[in-house]
Amino acid sequence: MVGIMSRYCPALVLVAATLLIGCGGGTAALKTSPAGNGSAGAGQLSVSLSTIDFGNVAIGSSSTRTGTLTAGTSAVAISSASWSGQGYSVSGFRFPVTLTAGQSVPFTVTFAPQVTGTAAGRILFISDSSNSPTTATLTGTGTQAKPAVPSVTLSWNPSSSPVIGYNVYRGTTSGGPYPSRLTSSPQPTTSFVDNTVASGVNYYYVATAVDQDSVESDYSNQITALIP
Repeated sequence: MVGIMSRYCPALVLVAATLLIGCGGGTAALKTSPAGNGSAGAGQLSVSLSTIDFGNVAIGSSSTRTGTLTAGTSAVAISSASWSGQGYSVSGFRFPVTLTAGQSVPFTVTFAPQVTGTAAGRILFISDSSNSPTTATLTGTGTQAKPAVPSVTLSWNPSSSPVIGYNVYRGTTSGGPYPSRLTSSPQPTTSFVDNTVASGVNYYYVATAVDQDSVESDYSNQITALIP
């Protein structure tokens, strides 16, 4: 059976190793037009979230919250919006917009802090309502981003013969040995993510195929991952 399994090995080829480290975030801006004027006796405009709290958000990432503006018993024409506060932006619809009685429109607020500490802000929605400007208070705290955690994603060509799965091995010396078996049991898929790597180390990976009799093939070709 070992001789048969040796024929499987040429088809088992590690074809990729991708180093993944961290992620980022982004914001979008809301276009505005000239402000409208509230008038006595006009309709009321309400905002679903009078205070929007983002909690702790790491620098380099972002968090979003969605709110709604709703007209009361009369139509309301919203002409513009303005906002203040470091790291905040508003998006979701274009001005001017007219809401019929009881109609709502959503908006999105994004907090992408650039510095640590609490950031206060607010949004002013300008309309012809009697309570214009309608206000929403913003609060959030920028925190120091955690160090990026590197990982290595491996993939390989499937065996040309029937197998129950594959094992992945790792070493720190090119050409072997590969003392660390990363799979606790043969896995059926042809990819694997190694989340146990450390910065500043060079890793070398190989894979094997395992048949229904638990006979393991020879090592595949070697893939190298250089962790910065």
